[in-house]
Amino acid sequence: MSGILSTARHRLSQIQSIMSSSKTATTLPFDPDATSFPSRKNVPRREDAPDGAAWVWGKDDNLGRLNLLTPARIKAAAAEIKTGQMISLNLPLNVPEVPAFHREHFKHEIKTLAENAAYDDLYTLNTQSGTQWDGFRHASQFSTGTFYNNVHGPDIIGPNSNLRNSIHHWSTHGGISGRGILLDYHTYATQHSIPHNPYEADRIPFSSLTACGKAQGLDIRPHSQGGDILPGDILFIRSGFTAAYNAKSREERNAAALRPHALGPDDGQRWGGVEQSEEMLDWLHDCYFAAVAGDAPAFEVWPSNREFYLHEYLLAMWGCPIGELLDLEKLAERCREGGRWTFFVASSPDNCPGGVSTHVNGMAIL
Repeated sequence: MSGILSTARHRLSQIQSIMSSSKTATTLPFDPDATSFPSRKNVPRREDAPDGAAWVWGKDDNLGRLNLLTPARIKAAAAEIKTGQMISLNLPLNVPEVPAFHREHFKHEIKTLAENAAYDDLYTLNTQSGTQWDGFRHASQFSTGTFYNNVHGPDIIGPNSNLRNSIHHWSTHGGISGRGILLDYHTYATQHSIPHNPYEADRIPFSSLTACGKAQGLDIRPHSQGGDILPGDILFIRSGFTAAYNAKSREERNAAALRPHALGPDDGQRWGGVEQSEEMLDWLHDCYFAAVAGDAPAFEVWPSNREFYLHEYLLAMWGCPIGELLDLEKLAERCREGGRWTFFVASSPDNCPGGVSTHVNGMAIL
């Protein structure tokens, strides 16, 4: 109980400090150091943006909501380091052995330079096959073919390709660091006898995330509504995929990964995750997360039973990175033991000019 009270006082102190120097973002481009931002329905619209887009950081921007990771916020997040324990968030490069969505599997060779003297590694991989950040070149708003900040296919590949939305911008910006928040939905669902199969299209509704947060002592509303989520926080959701993967036989998990894949409601690739709903969209937007991530293959439930996917909104419409297939097992265990669910996060994206996505190369520091 004392740990929970201490955590609550720490969060209240952070919120009071931020509120005392309140600055509201109202005009484009937004000031990343603002402490208050408009709700989804009140975001100023750019004339060249699709309906529902929040392209608020300038027409030449390549960072999206990573702009929220300002020096002031990163410095404040460093206060989350209490014990100094480092926890890797990366699965081994060869996990999953057979990736979802028929992606190429990881291959590792050792090259002999001089017998018994020197060796090199040779990697062949798809950055989307394991622990990854989806970059802004990964998915568009499907109906218009528009990627974040008015980028299109010819900007990405072809004779007129350029470096707009390239993943290397995240690296040259300095990476991804800030305050992380973990929602351990897998433990909550297990304790409350709520069925969730990560290998089927089982949905995690917003109401369940709210209840999960409450069970952990977190109010997952944005701070502008009186909750604990601060602008620039990095969200992690443990759905239970890694635990399910480890519990299955090699044959079972590989067979599931090889199910037929075709975009649409009849997709044979079926994975549990966060539901697509207006309520979920409002929450994900209005919290102003710098990035969102989970242990599931798609973060969101796949396939969608709605007319949209969260990928379209998070990546193309808002510029919010999506992390998938992160290893959250040890982090969840340590957070549970310590009775606190916030921590410092450090991630070093690949510096690949023209790249679509990147390894997470991340850790949590408690």
